[in-house]
Amino acid sequence: MTTRHGPIVIEHDLAQEALVPADAPAIADEAPFDGAAMQSVVGILARPVSWISRLFWSAFAGLIGVVVSVAAWDYVIDLLSRNIILARITIALLAIVALGLAIVVIREIAAMARLRRIDDLQEETAGIRASGDAKAALRLSRRIESFYAGRAELRWNRANLAEQRGNTLDADAVLDQTETALMLPLDALARRQVEVACRQVAGATALIPLALADVSVALAANVRMVRRIASVYGGRSGFFGSWRLLRAVASHLLATVVIAVGDDMIGSLAGGGVLAKISRRFGEGVINGALTARVGIAAMEVCRPMPFHIAKKPGVSAITGSALKGLFSSMN
Repeated sequence: MTTRHGPIVIEHDLAQEALVPADAPAIADEAPFDGAAMQSVVGILARPVSWISRLFWSAFAGLIGVVVSVAAWDYVIDLLSRNIILARITIALLAIVALGLAIVVIREIAAMARLRRIDDLQEETAGIRASGDAKAALRLSRRIESFYAGRAELRWNRANLAEQRGNTLDADAVLDQTETALMLPLDALARRQVEVACRQVAGATALIPLALADVSVALAANVRMVRRIASVYGGRSGFFGSWRLLRAVASHLLATVVIAVGDDMIGSLAGGGVLAKISRRFGEGVINGALTARVGIAAMEVCRPMPFHIAKKPGVSAITGSALKGLFSSMN
């Protein structure tokens, strides 16, 4: 048998199978941006609390209180038998701690009452607009004015409102005057807080590569934003009041179905923008920033004593654009 040495030639008809770049299969697009960090934050805040969890934590807090009280009592009694001076000092310190706890409890109760007062003002405003009762509108306007009696930055606005209110007999006109005089300046302050939080969340998502770090930053920024928005509108919230407020905001978002990507400007902002083409993290950061803006707008609606009527509710596009202006300008 003869062994052939040399190259093996395989004939191929190029005329039948001409390969061109246009015939290459398309590259599958990456998964769309979904704002995973903000979706997780809203899911955490809106998670329902079962009665079993409430019973457990109530019993746990009661048990801790009993154990601490009994331990403190036994400690003081033991000191009395040893040294009367140390016992008196301990009793004085315990009294100071008890006084501090009582002040905290009173502040929490006052904060919850103030938040409920805002809810009542919102419901009453909606009812008066529906009924057209001019006298009720005047009473409500005075109540809202007294609600902000301690705000120095609204002093001129309150004086101007009191002067104009006496010449108005229409219910809608009275409410519009009140909203223009008292709500619009506060809306501007609340919007700044939303822009700050939006910028923080977008920057953290774009620059922090860790998986759960962006969720932690987004949660902290949104909690701080909601508390500051509540403070702007007069709803000072303590620890429990803050969680009540956060749950109300998350429930409002879920009820109005505004924590989803795909409408408004978000798809075009991150999907077709220059940042998304440069880096997926930057695109995801813009999405999370936009969703933070939505949370802030929902917080404004929840914390505002008067629903948006004559004043236009801020848009996600405007807030996000203003917040992120210059943040990623070096990438363009």
